[in-house]
Amino acid sequence: MTLNRAASDRLVHDPEGGVPRLLEIMARLRDPANGCPWDIEQDFATIAPYTIEEAYEVADAIERGAWCELEGELGDLLFQTVYHAQMGKEAGHFSFESVTKAISDKMVARHPHVFGDESREKTAEQQTRDWEKLKAAERAGKAERGTLDGVAVGLPALTRAVKLQNRAARVGFDWPSTDEVIDKITEEARELNEARGGMSAAEVFEEFGDLLFVIANLARHLKIDPEAALRAANTKFTRRFRAIEAALAERGKRPEDSDLAEMDALWDLAKSREKAEAARLCQQRADDPQGRMAEERQKLAEEHSHQQQAQQRQ
Repeated sequence: MTLNRAASDRLVHDPEGGVPRLLEIMARLRDPANGCPWDIEQDFATIAPYTIEEAYEVADAIERGAWCELEGELGDLLFQTVYHAQMGKEAGHFSFESVTKAISDKMVARHPHVFGDESREKTAEQQTRDWEKLKAAERAGKAERGTLDGVAVGLPALTRAVKLQNRAARVGFDWPSTDEVIDKITEEARELNEARGGMSAAEVFEEFGDLLFVIANLARHLKIDPEAALRAANTKFTRRFRAIEAALAERGKRPEDSDLAEMDALWDLAKSREKAEAARLCQQRADDPQGRMAEERQKLAEEHSHQQQAQQRQ
């Protein structure tokens, strides 16, 4: 329903307007006659990078425990959904209402043990098997017949690699154990080293991609999220390099005034201090068994939640 200008103005300026207010703001921004020129010019392709960026900013706030920022970041991500829904409505493809209906129907259908008559007394393995049957039926309804059909091309490369490998593993195309994966990594690393010597840049590029793909497979076999592991490594590198900068600043120097030997020694110092602090915290938890048990319960709850979210994304 299209509101007249007076009603639209009242809704847009109503701080308690909720989702209808946000939808009306988006419609006004995209209004061909009186909207924002920049917003009017955008399409799905030009907005998609902003959507990805906002999703990463949500993940970043969670990673840093920046709960005071998370509300705003989630709002930015919600706005991206509203943006795409408005463009879909203009093109006659879908609307915000059809989007919410689709996801609601999907969640109800995928959780018969919550919203239906199925028993909740199932093991995690049983729930996973049931989940896969439901998703297979959904893919069949979309005429996705190939094993790898439906794995989004726009996913982060490591995440997509794991999803492709998971799909292939379901039909038996997988290494039987982690040992074979590690052997393959050794083989790919050797081929990359050989490629550096006499192959073209394109061939080196291909060999490097092969190595990354197998490393993603190792993460899968070890039940590690490679994106999360790499983010953690990035965070650790950032933290330790900042420690190097701080130590150099105490000496009246900047990194460009130092050399590798000095910075490497400071890196080792930062690393040893982190390990000492980790050991202290470990001992502190050992001395407080009740606190440790509470932490373990929280960790188990978070792992269960992450497993459910991972299943929903696959």
